[in-house]
Amino acid sequence: MLEVRDLSVSYGQHRALEDVSVRVQPGEIVVILGANGAGKSTLLRTVGGLGEGTHSGTVEMDGHPVLGLPAHKIVDRGIALVPEGRGVFPDLTVKENLLLGAHAPRAREDGQTNLERIFGLFPKLMERRKQAVRTMSGGEQQMVAIGRAMMSAPSILMLDEPSLGLSPLLCKELFHSLTEVRSTGLGILLVEQNAKQSLVIADRGYLLENAHIVHEDTAANLANDPAVQKAYLGAGKERPSVVPPSPKVAQPAEPSPPERAGETERLPFVPTPAHRPETRSVHSANELIGGSIDELVRRASTSQAVQRRGIPVAPMDQSEYSGASNGLRTVLADIERAAADARRGRGVRGNGEANQEVSLAGEDRNPVRERPLVEIYRKPRVEIYRRSPGGKKLKRVYG
Repeated sequence: MLEVRDLSVSYGQHRALEDVSVRVQPGEIVVILGANGAGKSTLLRTVGGLGEGTHSGTVEMDGHPVLGLPAHKIVDRGIALVPEGRGVFPDLTVKENLLLGAHAPRAREDGQTNLERIFGLFPKLMERRKQAVRTMSGGEQQMVAIGRAMMSAPSILMLDEPSLGLSPLLCKELFHSLTEVRSTGLGILLVEQNAKQSLVIADRGYLLENAHIVHEDTAANLANDPAVQKAYLGAGKERPSVVPPSPKVAQPAEPSPPERAGETERLPFVPTPAHRPETRSVHSANELIGGSIDELVRRASTSQAVQRRGIPVAPMDQSEYSGASNGLRTVLADIERAAADARRGRGVRGNGEANQEVSLAGEDRNPVRERPLVEIYRKPRVEIYRRSPGGKKLKRVYG
């Protein structure tokens, strides 16, 4: 039997364990539950002779003190540790890894018997005994690590996070293998984050929090403890089935609708702003400018024809747009003024001579029959020069 009493471990000023007491009987599985940093791995490494801090207390194996002994001496006393991360030799075969575990003096005589027992517990290792360990899956490598520890013929087997990095299917297979190991009479001290599955196969358990053992009970009682369920099994956090209503913001009281003949008047449905269709006022162009568009076009065409005959035309005054808004009247007057300036600039050259205008082919100069025309830019002239066979240069103008 492994018995730990009042074990304390310190790393400098940090207290990793404080008066921890644990016992493990042969043929039972004891699980230690706790959060990360609670001191679980420190407990196993100190019992196995791999602790690095200062320690005090008592650790006995079958009544013999083992605390402070070298690791190989502790193995010879019947305590084997499977560290976190497995620690197998990846380039060696499965059988070579297992045989390395039989180096302890107590296991040398029964090495072959122990090997056959391990192959019986883990049939996959028998099938792949000649395969390099690095080519195996994580679950199979964990089986190799457990089998190598069992090759030392221990009485107590300590496992530090054996399911770390394994898939749920491999975890289930691993925990089933641990129950087979227990059936051989070995006592197992298990440190495991998977509290749910470890409590299923365990006989007893301890709760380790902040370097102290705070609770000890059977695995069944721990699994049914509400505090353990909330802390380690994910229970006790009920989610509301109905989403709670959002808090209502106080709105100003609306005036009550008028009453008519003792009854409340039914008001018509008014859509909310999000659903109310956007309404736009529609006005005709004549309403906007306060006059007639046709009249403006007629005057513009008439003024253009008169201007071609050399008669100046004054721009329209803002008062003529009486029905338009102030801004629109200003814009219309500016357009008329700019048009008059353009007409005057086009009719006189820089030297004061009259500018000869080339008329379009077939254009009628009659102002009555002339079509309304608004010029935006002057049409460019294209000049083509051709030389006759006799050498005389001819000029033709197209515009």
